[in-house]
Amino acid sequence: MSAQSVLFDAPGPKARRNVLIVNVVALIGVAIVAWIVLGMLNERGQLEPSRWISAVNGNAWSNYYLPGLQFTLQSAAIAVVTSVLFGLVFGFLRLAPYAPIRAVSGVVVEFFRAVPVLLMMVFFYQVFAMLGRAGVIPSADGPYFAVIVGLTLYNGAVIAELVRSGVKSLPKGQREAAAAIGMTPNQSLRLVEVPQALVAMLPSLLSQFVVILKDSALGYLIGFYELLQYARQLGSGQGNILQTLVVAAVVFIVINVLLTWLATLLSTKLSSKTAGRTKPRAGSSAVKV
Repeated sequence: MSAQSVLFDAPGPKARRNVLIVNVVALIGVAIVAWIVLGMLNERGQLEPSRWISAVNGNAWSNYYLPGLQFTLQSAAIAVVTSVLFGLVFGFLRLAPYAPIRAVSGVVVEFFRAVPVLLMMVFFYQVFAMLGRAGVIPSADGPYFAVIVGLTLYNGAVIAELVRSGVKSLPKGQREAAAAIGMTPNQSLRLVEVPQALVAMLPSLLSQFVVILKDSALGYLIGFYELLQYARQLGSGQGNILQTLVVAAVVFIVINVLLTWLATLLSTKLSSKTAGRTKPRAGSSAVKV
């Protein structure tokens, strides 16, 4: 049998030539657009070395980028933990043997999956602002809590669906084997099915963590001082906001690329362990008569 997939036909010489032509034309088009944009930026003085030096000097990193990155990673880390807890709880509830529990938890999960995360941040920003005026929480912490709660509810709902779909994708023999040794459905779910589903879901979970990190940047719209907000503040004070935002974007890209690489590496390792090629064993030694 051919090594190529039966669902894919290798392109012939004409198709490869057409693909090459399209790629070359697209590359030339991108180069022309980049040249025009750089020319416009140069005319406006945005490529002057002084603007870029002030955007990457020691003061910028120590007083703006690193503190902003600290708050970004801190809020994202807390949101990751709370999202996983939320997802596990509601994932279990969506798999409960009782229909009313499954229905209620399903409504909760689908609601938070449907509402945009920015809308939830704005809503909880108003809620925590009222609590701040009432003296329940410090007023300055309202945006911070709003970002974490918004990220938790949205991404937790996504993780809950990952848990449910991961368990549903397992062979029925797992639950039947657990029942055969006397486990209840809840014990089978908790001790057998969910642990296996979590291993299979790890790459998807890491990809969701990348989403959490990126979505934390939306907090600047409600006054949360994360990396993007610090970069805007630095650029506004020095008149080089484009340069500072570019630096912040590069930091985000580097972190997200590292997380994506980790997710890909983990997915590859899991695939090699669970779908490896079986090696033939040597036959047993002959029995002497």
